[in-house]
Amino acid sequence: MALIDEHKGYEATASGARVEDYLALLKPRVMSLVIFTALCGMLVAPGGLHPFLALLAISCIAIGAGASGALNMWYDSDIDAIMSRTRNRPIPSGRMSKEEALAFGLILSGFSVVTLGLATNWVAAGLLAFTIFFYAVIYTVWLKRATPQNIVIGGAAGAFPPMVGWAAVTGDISIDGIALFLIIFLWTPPHFWALALYKRGDYEAASIPMLPNVAGDRETQNQIVIYSVLLSLVAFMPALTGLVGWVYAVPAAVLGLAFSTLAVHLRLAEGVEMRKRARRLFTFSLSYLFVLFLALLVDALLFKSWGLF
Repeated sequence: MALIDEHKGYEATASGARVEDYLALLKPRVMSLVIFTALCGMLVAPGGLHPFLALLAISCIAIGAGASGALNMWYDSDIDAIMSRTRNRPIPSGRMSKEEALAFGLILSGFSVVTLGLATNWVAAGLLAFTIFFYAVIYTVWLKRATPQNIVIGGAAGAFPPMVGWAAVTGDISIDGIALFLIIFLWTPPHFWALALYKRGDYEAASIPMLPNVAGDRETQNQIVIYSVLLSLVAFMPALTGLVGWVYAVPAAVLGLAFSTLAVHLRLAEGVEMRKRARRLFTFSLSYLFVLFLALLVDALLFKSWGLF
């Protein structure tokens, strides 16, 4: 039951946690990316869903992503309290108990998977369940604190949403769905390693074995270049399979060239300048993924599906 705190001026739950705290558990910024990429996967897939079922499917995928975030914050509350960018999260700040976050995450997980299965098909529901499990258990519990390759393997969790969206429409997993998965999978390492380069102190304090802390800045810079080039190449897969055409291929080429160039510039830098270029690459990587999937959507809907080209 929601209550209004007269002294602090915010809406709070009966347990003392604010409604905003429950929303924060869902990691809304991450969720927005999940919603967008899953929607792209759904809209470019052959066939279609009734608008109500499509809205329900996207909502389930979003809730499943939020459930993963809640379970991640439940398990990582100890290291969240150490890192500057996470210490104000609901659990380490003392606004919510770990038990509340765990219960919230588990309830949302079950609800999202079952509802998606009933609304669309159990292939999509199974993929969503595996995504939640992969992020909450394989990545958060096992890999994150155990290996500097945590981001590489754990990145699969963030790469599943467009495949789930695709499967919600088609009921299967095709080469095109895999291509969308691979784009985000290969995007994740350079994106997060760039963040790790200029936030290295936070990860050291929390004893998280991110690549810069274990292998050093130079090896991380090398790996960023390798993954950036691979990403630029794999981004052409949707055009090569015939899913989309030149309206997607041209932006994919420009974006890939820019991403790879920034990665090479980062490789050539050291010290303070390296930190600045790492932050620049991290910021660009956010725009890269959004614009790439937007181009995919525009090509598939406006030009291919509607027969304009």
